[in-house]
Amino acid sequence: MPAPSKVGCMALYDSIGRNYAAFRRPDRRIAAAIEAALGDAVSVVNIGAGTGSYEPPGRTVIAVEPSEVMMRQRPAGAAPCLQGSAEALPLDTASVDAAMAVLTLHHWTDLERGLAEMARVARQRAVLLTWVPDTAPFWLTDDYFPEIVAHDRTIFPGAAALVAMLERTIGPVQMAPVPIPHDCTDGLGGAYWRRPDFYLDADRRGAMSTFARIDAEPGLAKLRADLSSGRWAERNGHLLALEALDLGYRLVCCEIGGRDR
Repeated sequence: MPAPSKVGCMALYDSIGRNYAAFRRPDRRIAAAIEAALGDAVSVVNIGAGTGSYEPPGRTVIAVEPSEVMMRQRPAGAAPCLQGSAEALPLDTASVDAAMAVLTLHHWTDLERGLAEMARVARQRAVLLTWVPDTAPFWLTDDYFPEIVAHDRTIFPGAAALVAMLERTIGPVQMAPVPIPHDCTDGLGGAYWRRPDFYLDADRRGAMSTFARIDAEPGLAKLRADLSSGRWAERNGHLLALEALDLGYRLVCCEIGGRDR
C-alpha cells in the first residue's frame, strides 16, 4: 500500500492541528485501556505524540512528534517532547520500557520500519491504538463519505496483515476491540456515531485528518438534509439505544522481552 510522505503528513498536521487540543481531548475509557496495556512499564515513549493525549500519568514519558504546530499545543507540565519521526526515533536502543503509538500509524511513511523502531527502543512491549478496515459498516462513510473509507483502505492494513507484520517486526500480538462510547470526548473520526449533527461542525471536522483529504461539501449537504427530514433517524435510530459501538478501533499489545535485536 502507498505510504504517505513525511512532508505531506507534517504539512497536514501543521494545517489541521491548530485546534487539535480543543477537540481531541483524551477519553477516560480509552485512556484506561491504554494504561492497562502498558502494564508495569515505568518509562514510555509516545510516538506521534501530538498534543500529549493518552500520555500515562505516574510514568516517565518521552514524547516524539514531527509537527511543530502540534508540539506548541502541548500543555504546561506535559512530558518533554523531541521533534522526530517514527521511522528514526531519536532514542537509544532499549532505552524505555514501552513504546506507544495512538492513532498515528497511518501517517508514518514506512510502517514496518516504524514498528521495527518501536521494537528497537523498547525493552518490554509496544502498545498501539489503531483502526482496521475489515470491520462492520459505519453510516458516516457508507452513506455520506464513501471516499473516506476508500482512502483509508489504502493506508490501513487489515487485522490479519497488521498482526503478521507486528509478529515479524516486534513479537507476539494481542489485539482487542476498543468500542467507542456514545459520549466520547476524543473527537476522533468515529466519535460522533450517536451525535450526527456534530459532523456538521467545521471546527470538529478540522481536528480529523480524514476530512482534510476530501471535498466534504456534497456529503455534508446530504447529511444535513437527512437530519432535517428525519431520514437519518429512520436508518440509524437503533443506534440511539447503544452505549458504545465497535467501529474498527483496535488496541494492540506486543511483548518484546526475550527477543534478539
